[in-house]
Amino acid sequence: MAPSRLPMPEPLPDRGVPGGAAPRAGGIGGSALPPTRRTRFAPSPTGLLHLGHAFSALTASARATPGEFLLRIEDIDTARSRPEYEAALKDDLSWLGLSWPEPTLRQSERRDAYDNALARLAEMGLLYPCRCTRADIRAALAAPQEGTSLIGPDGPVYPGTCRDRPIAEAAPGDAIRLDMRRAVALIPPGTGFLETGPEHPGLHLLDAETMLRTIGDIVLARGDIGVAYHLAVVVDDAFQQITQIVRGEDLFEATFIHRLLQLLLDLPTPDYHHHRLIRDENGKRLAKRDDARAIRHYRAAGATPDDIRAMLEQ
Repeated sequence: MAPSRLPMPEPLPDRGVPGGAAPRAGGIGGSALPPTRRTRFAPSPTGLLHLGHAFSALTASARATPGEFLLRIEDIDTARSRPEYEAALKDDLSWLGLSWPEPTLRQSERRDAYDNALARLAEMGLLYPCRCTRADIRAALAAPQEGTSLIGPDGPVYPGTCRDRPIAEAAPGDAIRLDMRRAVALIPPGTGFLETGPEHPGLHLLDAETMLRTIGDIVLARGDIGVAYHLAVVVDDAFQQITQIVRGEDLFEATFIHRLLQLLLDLPTPDYHHHRLIRDENGKRLAKRDDARAIRHYRAAGATPDDIRAMLEQ
């Protein structure tokens, strides 16, 4: 379906060059999606590449054929990101037979773009500052109203404690939240996204009441690093003109947030493909702390790229 559009308060700035090229300062989005396929793999360099990462990267590359596969480094958490992990993941991906255009886009160099997007949402009256800690939120949710959903894609659904604070009162260390009540009021009928993954194939529409109940006022800018995942990934996918987002099925529910942000920021909407998760023998999803499953360790033990692919096909 064609993405819905809302007028923006001012024309979009220069959007820069799509693909792997370095962004120009200030650009928050991309032009209309290209006619050829373009996917991306966007790891955070906070640990070694494991089997789950490899499966996602290989799936994204395969779904880009014929077309273009991009690598993006999601290093907005500079305190945890390490250059040695970035070098290792690139080496492992190359060993698996993957290639991508250079230079590689990295989120740590995109702060102006994220600030621009936040400024646009603030101009629309959709943001407010929040000083609540996790303990504050747990305390506020200790006696939930009947029928209230407590857990959303980002954890406990925020109860709105700071919702009446104006954005002009934002102080250092405050998080910046999206006022979901105001945001969903701007959703035109029929707004949704196309999913091609095995678990949820088809067209999924945004429903205002469901988003209020199960998602709530999400954080778009963290007090410690200045931006949150949801905003950064939407802005960067548009900037790079990604035509299909390929990622694990654990991020499917977050797609409703991303589609809403695309609507509010007047950005193009790609298709989505959420693939199965790679799990251990106990059925637990692999994480970066599962160091024994790291591609680097399989390589050291003598595994070949074909061995890795065979393991992922089981």
